[in-house]
Amino acid sequence: MKGYFDIEEIKRYLEEDIGPGDITAAIIPVAMAAEAEVITREPMVLCGQAWFDAVFKVLDANLTINWLATEGEAVGKDTVLCKLGGSARSLLTGERTALNLLQTLSATATVARRYTEAVSGTGCKVLDTRKTIPGLRNAQKYAVACGGCYNHRIGLYDGVLIKENHIIAAGSIAQAIRMARELTTVPVEVEVESMPEFLEAVKAKPDRIMLDNFSLEDMGEAVRLNAGAIELEASGNIELDTIRSIAKTGVDYISIGALTKHVRAIDLSMRIKLVR
Repeated sequence: MKGYFDIEEIKRYLEEDIGPGDITAAIIPVAMAAEAEVITREPMVLCGQAWFDAVFKVLDANLTINWLATEGEAVGKDTVLCKLGGSARSLLTGERTALNLLQTLSATATVARRYTEAVSGTGCKVLDTRKTIPGLRNAQKYAVACGGCYNHRIGLYDGVLIKENHIIAAGSIAQAIRMARELTTVPVEVEVESMPEFLEAVKAKPDRIMLDNFSLEDMGEAVRLNAGAIELEASGNIELDTIRSIAKTGVDYISIGALTKHVRAIDLSMRIKLVR
C-alpha cells in the first residue's frame, strides 16, 4: 500500500507531546537557527520519511530536510539519514515525535525485510495481520510493504476472515462461508485447525483457507490434497528460523503477527548544531 496518512493524524501526534506549549524549547531564543543530523545506531531499513517530514512541516514550513538515504534502503550502523536546518526551537520541539514515527516504521520495515529474505526463492508471500499499534495501522501496513512483505486485509471491512468463534456462531464452516457469500463480494477466507476442518472447508470453496498451527506434515498433505484449487495460508507461532521450512511445503502465504506486533524501535538520534 502507499504511504498514506491524514495530516490531522500528524497534528494529533504533535498535540499529544506539545500540549499547550513546549516550555523547554522556550528557553531558546526565537531567532536562533540550527542544523541537525539524524543518525542510526544500528543497521536498518529506512521507512517513514513522509511521516517524519510532515511532523516538521506542520510545526514550521520554513524548515529544510535533506535525505541522504532513500525510502526502503538498507543502511548500516552510524549512517547519517538526513540533515535538517532552520529554527532551533522548531527542531527541538518536533524531534521526539518525528523520531518516534521514523524509528517505529523503520523497525517494522527492517523486520519485514528479514522475513522476506527468509522465504526468498520459495514463491511464498509473507503477510502481515491486524495486530498493529493502535493509531498506526496504515503506517505499519505501509512499512511492511516497504520491507518487501505483503498486506493481508487492512481492517474488518475489506475481507472476510471466518475464525473459530464465527464458525460456532454460524453453525458450521460451510454455513459460515455460505452466509458470507450472500452478504458480500469481498474475498472470503476461513481458518481451520485440523485436517477434518480443512476437508470441510475445501468442499465449501472459500477463496483462501488459513491453516492454523498445522504441523509441517499436515501442511504438506493439505497442499497435496488441495492441488492448487484454493489459496492456502499458514499461520500460528511461526518464527524467523522456521518460516522457510513452512514456505517450502507449498503454501501460498504465511501470515506473521510479529511483523507489526513485536517490533523494537530502531535506535536513532538527532544531533543539533547551532548556526552562528
